[in-house]
Amino acid sequence: MYVAVKGGEKAIDNAHRLLASDRRGDRAIDEIGVDQIREQLSLAVDRVMIEGSVYDRDLAALALKQARGDVIEAIFLLRAYRTTLPRLAVSEPIDTDAMHVERRISATYKDIPGGQILGPTFDYTHRLLDFALAAEGDTAADSDATKSESSHPASKVDATQQAMPRVTDVLNDEDLIETEANANADEPVGDLTREPLTFPAERDIRLQNLARADEGFLLAMGYSTQRGYGRNHPFAGEIRMGEVSVEIVPEELGFAIDVGDIVITECEMINQFKGNAEQKARFTRGYGLTFGYGERKAMAMALVDRALRSRELGEDTSAPAQDEEFVLYHSDNVEASGFVQHLKLPHYVDFQGELDLVRRLRAADEHDDATQRKAGGAA
Repeated sequence: MYVAVKGGEKAIDNAHRLLASDRRGDRAIDEIGVDQIREQLSLAVDRVMIEGSVYDRDLAALALKQARGDVIEAIFLLRAYRTTLPRLAVSEPIDTDAMHVERRISATYKDIPGGQILGPTFDYTHRLLDFALAAEGDTAADSDATKSESSHPASKVDATQQAMPRVTDVLNDEDLIETEANANADEPVGDLTREPLTFPAERDIRLQNLARADEGFLLAMGYSTQRGYGRNHPFAGEIRMGEVSVEIVPEELGFAIDVGDIVITECEMINQFKGNAEQKARFTRGYGLTFGYGERKAMAMALVDRALRSRELGEDTSAPAQDEEFVLYHSDNVEASGFVQHLKLPHYVDFQGELDLVRRLRAADEHDDATQRKAGGAA
């Protein structure tokens, strides 16, 4: 990451003051609060949390405010803060089967056990600007909401919610989909934040990378697989969003204790697989998971996860989304932003060197042309 810069101290201080002034904007208008960003720009907050790898809505909102709404800059701020945090414990795998679901849909079975739950979604809106919001008036949603209801999804969960088995379990009962291999408890899960990325990357590392990856990059990669670059046009087996418990096992206790709840979005894609001489034809899986409500990111992640499994499934790997080095190396928006933006830093010496080389090449060409003309005249 290119961040070091040298320059006049006074000029840099003035640039910082100007940046702060621009961030504040017109002082005749009330300053936006972190709590307002947290509650009213929640999807931006969720994206900063997942790509910044820190589940903290207040810090993500603060980063967005400091970054003037620049999401990638906010992600950078949050990741930088993350490096100052101690690692107190490693949690147990979260149990999404026990999720308190706020949204759950399936494109494969209409009448799934537990039912489909529409939840909050843009899917059926008309994409018309709501000028009532500009007038700062109460909207229909405001008037319908109960005053005692918190905006936190946990308060919207029905305590009597019935069991919701996974859609893939239905296919699994008929042996029509590959079995999800359980992680070996004796083998540590890779940690991308502490170990350098190496290839070939196993699926645990790939999923970590995809979870932190830029949403736009993953969306483009997933889209490319649907358009034929990798032949990956799956069914959305299930998308669910809600709250899950996080547990740790302290050494002094030896049993799991609940340390809190987080909101996540999970997506399971069902993909076609023809089978071969060794395996019966069955569906395969692609998986995506994000902090908060990140449905588009989770779906794109599941598409790319399945594409990156082409090697283990014995498929041809010819599309960009199937190339793990290409995807994993270029999906991190903080890294990409740093490498692109380092071009703003002084390159005076490098450029002078290339400028001198171009001048010498042109002089050599002109000398050769003159020599040829002279030789032609003599003939």
